[in-house]
Amino acid sequence: MSWIGRSLPRLEDPSLLMGRGRYVADLARGAASVKFVRSPVAAGRILSIDVPDGELVFTAADLDGVKPICPILHRPDYIAVEQPILAKDRVMFCGQALAVVVAEDQGLAEDLAEEVYADIDAEDAIVDMEAALAEGAVAVHAHAPGNVLVEGVLRSPGLDAAFADAAEIVTLDLRSGRQSAMPLEGRGGVAQYDRISGRVTLYASVQMPHMLRTGLADVLQIPEADLRVVAPDVGGGFGQKMSLFPEYVALVWLARKLERDVAWIEDRRENFLASSHSRDQSFHVRGAFAKDGTLLGIDADLKSNVGAFSCYPVTCGVEPLMALAELPGPYKVPEYGVRSRGVTTNTGMMAPYRGVSRPMLTLTMERMMDVAARRLGIDPIEIRRRNLIDSFPHRSPTGLVYDEGSYKEAMDRAVAAIDLTGFRARQKEARAAGRYLGIGFSVFSERTGYGTPAYAARGMNIVPGYEIVSCAMDPSGFVEARIGSSPHGQGLKTALAQLIADELGVEPGKIKVFSGDTDATPYGWGTFASRSMVIAGGACKLAAGKVATRLRSVAAVMMQASEDHIVLEDGLARVTGTNQSLPIPEVARAAYHQSHRFPQSGPGLIENATYDPGGTFSNACHACIVEVDIETGGVKIERFIVAEDAGLLINPMIVDGQIHGGVAQGIANALFEELIYDETGNLLTVSLADYLPPTMAEVPTIEIEHLETVSDATITKAKGVGEGGAIGAPAAIINAMVDALSPFGIEIVRMPATPQYIRKLIREAERDAHG
Repeated sequence: MSWIGRSLPRLEDPSLLMGRGRYVADLARGAASVKFVRSPVAAGRILSIDVPDGELVFTAADLDGVKPICPILHRPDYIAVEQPILAKDRVMFCGQALAVVVAEDQGLAEDLAEEVYADIDAEDAIVDMEAALAEGAVAVHAHAPGNVLVEGVLRSPGLDAAFADAAEIVTLDLRSGRQSAMPLEGRGGVAQYDRISGRVTLYASVQMPHMLRTGLADVLQIPEADLRVVAPDVGGGFGQKMSLFPEYVALVWLARKLERDVAWIEDRRENFLASSHSRDQSFHVRGAFAKDGTLLGIDADLKSNVGAFSCYPVTCGVEPLMALAELPGPYKVPEYGVRSRGVTTNTGMMAPYRGVSRPMLTLTMERMMDVAARRLGIDPIEIRRRNLIDSFPHRSPTGLVYDEGSYKEAMDRAVAAIDLTGFRARQKEARAAGRYLGIGFSVFSERTGYGTPAYAARGMNIVPGYEIVSCAMDPSGFVEARIGSSPHGQGLKTALAQLIADELGVEPGKIKVFSGDTDATPYGWGTFASRSMVIAGGACKLAAGKVATRLRSVAAVMMQASEDHIVLEDGLARVTGTNQSLPIPEVARAAYHQSHRFPQSGPGLIENATYDPGGTFSNACHACIVEVDIETGGVKIERFIVAEDAGLLINPMIVDGQIHGGVAQGIANALFEELIYDETGNLLTVSLADYLPPTMAEVPTIEIEHLETVSDATITKAKGVGEGGAIGAPAAIINAMVDALSPFGIEIVRMPATPQYIRKLIREAERDAHG
């Protein structure tokens, strides 16, 4: 009986549901409270910082021997920038840390922070990308004139001819507002100092504990052996908690300096103001189409506002270079030209957030298909069908190799599920009654589970990708798997237990998966980029397979049978074709306690394995029906359908949960969430009264159709699925809104499409209609 493909309840949930979860704030008892004093201005020269006498207040002048954070890309179009732990001579964005205070409790720390006075000679801030790129613009960083920190350019030789031959050229100017990942639990850390060893243990709400330890040790110039990093239960990450932030450097430094435990727990305002942001992008894209709707080529100018600093370790290149590489998405693009720039401004640092550029890429391609279909008189579904990838492996114009997928099949499944023909009839009736319904589709690919080859191609100095797993069966027959991935709510431990259980013939409940502790797990790269099921899963399968081989070898000797005839299933080692069997715990005990009998396999049942694949592409089609209230600009999502293909589903319930969460964040991207700076660089949206995530009332029931295309690109046959919901949903919603408002001739060119924005477009359309 296989455990793969079964919707087992998550093994992680009981402790959380019973209130026994252990988050960073739960570990802060007894520690001194840390508070950061932050800049109230976005740009300026620090003249002085006055601190109260006799208190534990530290500024950059105190941080002797502490290096700045400086992530590196080895490519000629990249300019590295240094991020100081505490601002020293200049401030670069509103919210940058100027000083850090330590007190016995949080209230005293906040009071003490109020007593710190920073005299800053404020300067004009550069907030907008266009202002940053304008001729003669002041350089945000003196060594980066022009304010471009990374620029990728690619142009195929036949691009000009493709546009010259085009029957129709579609030009789009699209804008995505800035977002926050807004995890339920903000950032935070507790640094515990061991007076005997001088060692610090940092408990932190992070996604990449091993990388964080390396980065901290490098910046503090201490041996990694002097530092342990533990990610306890983490209340959401979504990419925001991947990076090395200055606050964690300061925490470890303080613990060592003061030889005591210190804790910093971020509040919501601080999370919006000083943590990483995402999605602030502007795309100018042209598409050349033949008369029959065939896409001949794309020419794109892509700009990403990367903020004041570069995130460690993936750098500020993560969004612009992802945009460059993956804009074609699921479509055949014979000719491709692109310029993609990361533009620095006096705003918060950008870092990965669920989807990384692909929500905007997908919106671009899906709007292009709808606009081209309308101009050429072709059905929008048919124009997609004519251009979707349909033979594999497929090589994109940027060199990405797509493994087997089901792009057309997923679209057809979504069209059938939403009843497109029936909807058009209902839409006509609704319009006659003064109601504006619309339908939208979004077909996309999701590159997942890619290892070191993909990151090395970007020129990264720190090249993540592989995973190492240690798998051991103890003498009682229970299993421990130690992984470098660091899950934070995805149900990964349950799914990995199912994979291991199939290899070893035991129940998932007999398997414990350990993660998030640099002392107790092999070096690994954490959880991000829809990678863990593919890469950590692959390493688990390989390591468990090695343990299974040793088990079979021991069992064969014990039952005087050929190893080839031993199968592991239902908790037993069986000899095929006979009724002879032994309980697996009995075999495991013999492997440890009677190892002299098994010289061929050696003592114990412990194995390690590494997996480092090239990557695999998931795909999906989202379809939704919306109703737009033309009087208020409000949008109600009536139906939302996801037809997705993530290969073999290890645990379908967990997959569905990932899709639900991603779609909810995609709805937020399309309709609600936006971080807004004023012209001076002051962030206006620093609370949930101003930054509006969707609630249960705005998220409809999400209907899911599963397809399973098995690919040799992944040894588990599973593909990543963590980001797809967020990637495809915005384009489907925007397309549906444009369809609903088609009587007005309205084109939506920005996200989020808020009620105010929709009312503005309707007023302009009505004004134009009346001359």
